[in-house]
Amino acid sequence: MRDILADLDRWHAAGEEVAIATLVDVRGSAPRLPGARLAVTRGGGMAGSVSGGCVENDVVERARTVLDSGRPALASYGISDESAFAVGLACGGAIDVLIEPFVATPEWEALRRSIDTSEAAAWAVGIAPEALLGRHLVVLHDGRAVGSIDAALDARVAEESRRLLRDGGAGVVRVPFHGEEGRVFVEAFPPPMRLFVVGATHAASALCRVARRLGFRVTVVDARGVYATPERFPEADELVCARPEEVLAAARLDARSYVVTLTHDPKFDLPVLACALRSEARYVGAMGSRKTRERRKAELSAMGLGAAELGRLYSPIGLDIGARTPEEIAISIAAELLAVRSGREARPLVDKQGSVHGA
Repeated sequence: MRDILADLDRWHAAGEEVAIATLVDVRGSAPRLPGARLAVTRGGGMAGSVSGGCVENDVVERARTVLDSGRPALASYGISDESAFAVGLACGGAIDVLIEPFVATPEWEALRRSIDTSEAAAWAVGIAPEALLGRHLVVLHDGRAVGSIDAALDARVAEESRRLLRDGGAGVVRVPFHGEEGRVFVEAFPPPMRLFVVGATHAASALCRVARRLGFRVTVVDARGVYATPERFPEADELVCARPEEVLAAARLDARSYVVTLTHDPKFDLPVLACALRSEARYVGAMGSRKTRERRKAELSAMGLGAAELGRLYSPIGLDIGARTPEEIAISIAAELLAVRSGREARPLVDKQGSVHGA
């Protein structure tokens, strides 16, 4: 959703008619996961993707029909269909795509406010049977609900929405509905992950750019004002010139927090690492060699940190991709952040057994 918001805002402000296609179900292998979106305007504008190019042409044609009728439609694509190769879905899976005219309903406005203010929310939309198609329900971070799928189903859908707000993800909820199987797509929009980058270095600038595109809310912290400038970090969500350990202590690091220190300076690194390793931060990484890591661990141990806390430190930081330039280092670090977030081992996919997207 966040990928298409800027374009959606621009088109809506210009009075463009827009249809939004949402990937709501995947069976088997598919290029993208549930929740992927493609926005299409009457005038031919496009943003996003539901299949990485496999079925987009057909979805665009169906979107025009949806705009003409004003009614949502559910399109299914699968390798077993006669049309599968015609539309290009040759990956062996099957997908369902919901296509709706975009309308700024109260449900949409509630979701948008939550996204803008970085508050959690869950979005639910009916996909089957026809009577439920395109009906919306939004569950907010405080438990309030806006909209309705059906009075008999809303409590069950809201319960699943709240579960997803805790656990994350998206999926189809199946519920009995007047003797049929009702299907409702539910997607959680958790607050963005927070990345604290300590040290306003060249690598930090590159990491800031990469992390923003990956959905992190990036705070760059450096006590040296000559380095921590908006000109050097135009894409940072927040730029703080202060003692880094004081900033982190005030931030109340939790399981959605990631901390990276790139300063190479013990007077900054050690207090930051001590604070972060004692917190609930999901990831704590530090730039430096193996020799530097061992020295840091000894110094942190002398500061009272235990083996379990020291064992959480990622240093040398990043994945081994032969990174040398600031941009390569940023990609190496960002890839490690994503691997930790998803609980993966970050090995080559060619070596993996089973589903590419499976755990």
